[in-house]
Amino acid sequence: MSTVSRNFNPSISQSFYITRSLLIKNLVKHFDKLHGRMLDFGCGSKPYKSLINVKEYIGVDFEGQGHSHVNEQIDVFYDGKTIPLESNSFDSVLSTEVFEHVFNLEDMLSELHRVMKPGAVMLVTCPFLIAEHEAPNDCNRYTSFGIKNLMKQNGFEIVHYEKLGTSVQAQMQIFMSYIDSSVLSKLNFFKPVRKLVTSFTFSVLNLWCMFVNWALPKRQDAFLNHIMICQKP
Repeated sequence: MSTVSRNFNPSISQSFYITRSLLIKNLVKHFDKLHGRMLDFGCGSKPYKSLINVKEYIGVDFEGQGHSHVNEQIDVFYDGKTIPLESNSFDSVLSTEVFEHVFNLEDMLSELHRVMKPGAVMLVTCPFLIAEHEAPNDCNRYTSFGIKNLMKQNGFEIVHYEKLGTSVQAQMQIFMSYIDSSVLSKLNFFKPVRKLVTSFTFSVLNLWCMFVNWALPKRQDAFLNHIMICQKP
């Protein structure tokens, strides 16, 4: 996975190590379900493209306020109403960490359903516990019950569903995000020193989280992400 950038395959010295390492570890388990002509919805820079073996890879993203598309690899733009691609034309769909940014999510799901062939699969991840980001386009968080019901109500069958992260990991990730954005980012000393302090701090915190998560009982009433495979009947 060395071809995936550190933003999506982070080291233990980064503040978002817990969330992103869980995501890539679990996505890789299911990439073999993606095949044929594939749509990457919310593709951005297509960070996982090198790990996916499909016949055709088409990236779609939404051009709007709150997110820069500089240096990204978008093939088609979504206007928030219609995906400008033909119906029943994709064998598989990938959408990672996108659902929380879509205000009219049911309309978007209807469009994804339209462009998928009967029997096509969609691999989805979206967050449950995460700080607000990419303002003002951050609007949705779903419980496990809510996201599964949403997919079923929009014509999809749930083939696989899983929560990513334990309650310990979720709370520790929120704490580290706070330390990163509200404490360390405010330090204005010499840049190499700041980088060293940041790397040391998050390495220690991530190792501490590993130990506590190992030592304490596992619960997932609080968790970090959903991952699921859905199918169009």
